[in-house]
Amino acid sequence: MTLTASLTAVRPWGASRLAPYPTTIPRPHVSVSVDPDTQLGTFLDRDGRVVEMGKHGTSSGTETSTSTSSDGQSGNDQGSDQDSSQD
Repeated sequence: MTLTASLTAVRPWGASRLAPYPTTIPRPHVSVSVDPDTQLGTFLDRDGRVVEMGKHGTSSGTETSTSTSSDGQSGNDQGSDQDSSQD
């Protein structure tokens, strides 16, 4: 008995989600290094001068989960709590 299979080309499901890369914006720096004292990036232009790259905010968050089971195992009544802050 001979088994012959015919394959049909199928477009991968993720291909419909693809889009062109956004337009890039040239930046005025040519090198970046980390200041050992502040641990911040220092951006330098072609002449070795520091380039200000703007400010950005910081954020932090916490999450706790609770369970009402007395034996320490996951119980049926579970909850969670989240908070975050950004400046």
